[in-house]
Amino acid sequence: MSKKNLTERDICTKYITPALIESGWNLHSQFREEVTFFTNGRIYVHGKMVRRGEQKRADYILYYKPNIPIAIIEAKDNKHSIGDGMQQGLSYAEILDIPFVYSTNGEGFLEHDPTLTHGALEKEITLGDFPSPDELWQRYKKYRGIEEDEAEKVALSPYYIDDPKREPRYYQKNAINRTIEAIAKGQKRILLVMATGTGKTYTAFQIIYRLYKSRKAKRILFLADRNILVDQTKIGDFKHFGDKMTKVTNRTIDKSFEIYLSLYQAITGNSEEKKIFKEFSRDFFDLIVIDEAHRGSAAEDSQWREILEYFDSAVQIGLTATPKETKYVSNISYFGEPVYTYSLKQGIDDGFLAPYKVIRLSLDKDVEGWRPYNGQTDDKGEEIEDREYNTKDFDKNLILTQRTNLVAKKVTEYLNENDPYMKSIVFCVDIDHAERMRQALVNANPAMAKESRKYVMRITGDNEEGKKELDNFIDPESTYPVIATTSKLMTTGVDAQTTGLIVLDSNIGSMTEFKQIIGRGTRINETYGKLYFTIMDFRNVTRLFADPDFDGDPVQIYEPKGDDPITPPEDEIPEEFSDTVNEPTDESYGETPDVSITDGEDGTSKPTRHIVSGVKVKVLNKRVQYIGADGKLITESLVDYSRKNIKKAYASLDEFLQEWSTAEQKEAIIKALSDQGVFFDELESEVGKEGLDPFDLICHIAFDRPALTRAERAGKLKKNNYFEKYTGIAKEVINALLDKYTESGIESIEDISVLKVPPFNEYGTIKELTKLFGGGRTGYQSLIKEIEQHLYAS
Repeated sequence: MSKKNLTERDICTKYITPALIESGWNLHSQFREEVTFFTNGRIYVHGKMVRRGEQKRADYILYYKPNIPIAIIEAKDNKHSIGDGMQQGLSYAEILDIPFVYSTNGEGFLEHDPTLTHGALEKEITLGDFPSPDELWQRYKKYRGIEEDEAEKVALSPYYIDDPKREPRYYQKNAINRTIEAIAKGQKRILLVMATGTGKTYTAFQIIYRLYKSRKAKRILFLADRNILVDQTKIGDFKHFGDKMTKVTNRTIDKSFEIYLSLYQAITGNSEEKKIFKEFSRDFFDLIVIDEAHRGSAAEDSQWREILEYFDSAVQIGLTATPKETKYVSNISYFGEPVYTYSLKQGIDDGFLAPYKVIRLSLDKDVEGWRPYNGQTDDKGEEIEDREYNTKDFDKNLILTQRTNLVAKKVTEYLNENDPYMKSIVFCVDIDHAERMRQALVNANPAMAKESRKYVMRITGDNEEGKKELDNFIDPESTYPVIATTSKLMTTGVDAQTTGLIVLDSNIGSMTEFKQIIGRGTRINETYGKLYFTIMDFRNVTRLFADPDFDGDPVQIYEPKGDDPITPPEDEIPEEFSDTVNEPTDESYGETPDVSITDGEDGTSKPTRHIVSGVKVKVLNKRVQYIGADGKLITESLVDYSRKNIKKAYASLDEFLQEWSTAEQKEAIIKALSDQGVFFDELESEVGKEGLDPFDLICHIAFDRPALTRAERAGKLKKNNYFEKYTGIAKEVINALLDKYTESGIESIEDISVLKVPPFNEYGTIKELTKLFGGGRTGYQSLIKEIEQHLYAS
């Protein structure tokens, strides 16, 4: 058989795989074919319908050692030229951090070799000239700068693999290998930036394990700033270290272990006697890993930075989802530029992180402000200072009880409309606000609160009862608590995989804190149906999506009107840079109720916070925002956005009608437009007419044609007697198909498997029914084509 007649898979089987084996590559351990799982496929959310996009697939990935990929091969059939796969291969290689790329059509290879210092980067080689594993490894070592024997030994240190089915994801391998190679070359300060939910702790474990096994690091210190982070690490990813590992507690040092886990606060403090880290010699640790390195370690004058500078001979690795760069603090000035970054946007695009919807609710008092009338007093009879109060004051200096109740009411409405048992986190201004919000949510959900007292729980650093429930909130199998009110404790380090709703009722001006909070919802748990989440914003916090520091391209949300300034106003809330508040204990993060007292003119104590119950608050505006196919928030109207995307695909009505009429399956067109950012379910609501076919939505929105409902189209078809040639069961099946179309749309009847379900299976088997229309799949497809032709004829 001629090569021209072979499929791409035939080319791989008959020519590429034998060439690799002939060059010395081990079939079982050094290369993999059709690697379809290096991404999961982006999650698309259309209304309540959720589906995954396509996964990226590499034809071959070559490994020198397990989890150390060094080459990628893209194959095409022989009708293509030898280099037709190169651009695709290069894009995959960039994602996978692989230097060598090959394209082939079975005649030979086009080789892309970035290690060449002179001459062409790309050249053709024969099938028999494909480089051996050792030859490529020698080039790889030179390219990465790990040619020294000791550096090579460290770079080749093995991964920990306890389950062959659980291997690191591609970006984790990139982060691990980049870090190991940097250390092998002698780099002492390393920063890894990985979005929340992408497995920083597992990545850290593999780095530590490989350095420990290679004896590059014999004694290791893992530092975090919250007890839950240390405990999760110890019983989770680090459990394999067993009796070699200890957690520092009760300010007691035992120097007989090799791996130490500790809170920053547990080994340092304001006084010299609390700085127990100095009981270790300065060169005791070979490696220090700093979790959540955007926090205290970023500030030059922090107590935590003092630990790092004391052990300055150790290799130090900072892990963060949110590198902090301000005029006051800097990760990069200490660690240097990140050796690897995996952003929130990349995680969502790859399908490893959950996408999100944004619901903004503007409350009238937030937008317009509130001013007391002359002599107005609060609930305690104290006179309220005469000035205008706004969102910076609410729940800090001034408590409007009705505002709290309204937020609780809207949260409850959302849960009742979607899932009353959806795990939800409400971020509040402080602990006092979190307690009042808990009470308001209990009162807004009396039936659920009676069902379980744990339906709503305050989980804050000062409340032992609430903190005990944190593990239950995190556990996907535990129903309660459902709603957690918090202020700071749950902003970071809480692995709540099934969180479906994040409520923002706190003034957040810090991009770092904003990213951490959003990260509470980005984890995916398909087993429990958690594939996306919703952000409900009461304080316009999601304006931070427009900040250039947010992952991906800036998103413009500011919409000036009339005489408004063209530049968004500077209304950021200053960041607080203190390491701790009243020096938190080992068991908490340091939240304290904000109940400050100042002295009055007469020397008596005067409360600075007023509680006012009688002020009515209402929702001024509600806006739902959607994430487009490019990962950006859609800032124009949904109709305008959809019209633009439809017209990108179809310049004219005739062009669309031509493709629609000739498409083998209409579902393919619907799916393609959905992927490009056409939200059919939401558009139906925008148009204000229920039961519209995607065909009619496209024609109406993009080409200004009247829109018929599916019921109107099906009814018209039945009245016109187009199918009089069919009688008996055949006609009943056709009428049932039209009813199914009316109920569920054209996609539901294009799949022959619809004949397996009621009412069709009551008429006979698939084989019996298709025989009525010519037999088999072909006969059924011909019938559907005929139905579609008449449905869309007008």
